[in-house]
Amino acid sequence: MALTHTILAALAQSPLTGYDLWKRFENEFNCFWRASQQQIYRELAKMEKQGLISCQVIPQNGRPNKKEYSLTDAGMSHFQEWMNLPSEPTAIREDLGVKMKMAYLVPREVILKELQHRRHIHYQQLLKFKEKERSYFSNSDGLSFQEQCSYLTLRRGIRYESDWVAWCDEAIEALSDRLE
Repeated sequence: MALTHTILAALAQSPLTGYDLWKRFENEFNCFWRASQQQIYRELAKMEKQGLISCQVIPQNGRPNKKEYSLTDAGMSHFQEWMNLPSEPTAIREDLGVKMKMAYLVPREVILKELQHRRHIHYQQLLKFKEKERSYFSNSDGLSFQEQCSYLTLRRGIRYESDWVAWCDEAIEALSDRLE
């Protein structure tokens, strides 16, 4: 999946400014896609040149003009074509995997500290996702199809973070038991 497709997905829901798009990435898409503001703005410029999106300049009093981006018909067609293609798992690129594999080359405390650090990060993200679940999906039985899709995506994020926490716990316990 390219950043383009994630931006198209967001704009398929509603027109957004670059800043609002970045906030949506931070708040809604972060369980499956991350992008910096710079990456988003760079991609928006490319997509506009390709005719996938259009930009409306909205004048503001006393502030710089706001640019609001919308999906074009070509953008929607491109997105729908992509939606109809089968997806493949993405390759794992994980620094901690390399560090864990080669941890025998450094003092055990180094990898334990790294595992504790990563556990903390994943646990904090897990708490955020669970709070979203409580706030927005407390009654998962009466959800619309659109809400079900959002909820299931959030559940994937929860399971991802839960698995990371569990694996970190397992690795910490296994390596702590072998402290010399």
